[in-house]
Amino acid sequence: MVNYYKYLPVSEEDESWGLSVLNTGCTHIVAGSTYPYATHPAHHYFNWEKGRVLQEFQIIYITQGSGLFESNSGGQQPITAGSVILLFPEERHRYKPDKKTGWDEYWVGFNGPIVQNLLAKKFFTPANPIIPVGYQEPLLHLFQEIIDTTREEKAGYQPLIAGTVLHLLGNIYSLSQQEKFTGQDVEAIVDKARLLFRSNIDQNYSPVDVAHELQISYSRFRKIFKEYTGLAPGQFQIQLKIHKAKELLTNTTKSVKEIAFELNFESNFYFSKLFKEKTGVTPVQFRNKTLKL
Repeated sequence: MVNYYKYLPVSEEDESWGLSVLNTGCTHIVAGSTYPYATHPAHHYFNWEKGRVLQEFQIIYITQGSGLFESNSGGQQPITAGSVILLFPEERHRYKPDKKTGWDEYWVGFNGPIVQNLLAKKFFTPANPIIPVGYQEPLLHLFQEIIDTTREEKAGYQPLIAGTVLHLLGNIYSLSQQEKFTGQDVEAIVDKARLLFRSNIDQNYSPVDVAHELQISYSRFRKIFKEYTGLAPGQFQIQLKIHKAKELLTNTTKSVKEIAFELNFESNFYFSKLFKEKTGVTPVQFRNKTLKL
């Protein structure tokens, strides 16, 4: 690893994009050395005794070594290789590598209403600043992509790396969700359930039937399915049916009543009402709009 850091100017146009990248870099911290290095920029410098408060978000990925992290909301936690550290605005924190191991770190700092919304919606919270993801080549690739782009600073590079930061956040969130189910049979259950829903989309086949097929109680099935996918089984099934209905409305001449019957809705009226709730238009309006394209 070649040590690198860069603090980036941000224009009003960059800010209007909704997310702007403020700094990025990577550092190899040699075992036994002072942390941060003396070359660390003064406006972001800190030490373990005093800690630090930032006015931005940061993602720090520790790929080798170990250490310690502490924040007001998250308390003190050990850091191991493969840990992602999330720093939040106005949150006092401090961290350091173990003198015996040092560590390798990649980081990016950013801000904007897009990430503020993610915080408001509690996708990421100051109470959970450490996410163990292990060694993930895709994360390293994204960090390297940001670093390589900032070296050149070509016209329009800010929105480009802002998109990469969102990709990075999406990867981290996905990994954090998967980590909850490590060592469980949840993934196999959910995968089989999704297959059953798709295979029986035109059958009178309920979420209760899926649970019975999987030989687990419906209450447990509903709980783990929603935790894993973010959707209750019934809502997942409805979305599949609405998507299939769109295909039939677009690619066939079947009437709305025939489509409702084919997809096992209890009535034509209920199908039309639900379709409008989910899409904003009635089945007939959807078909007419599609035919005009």
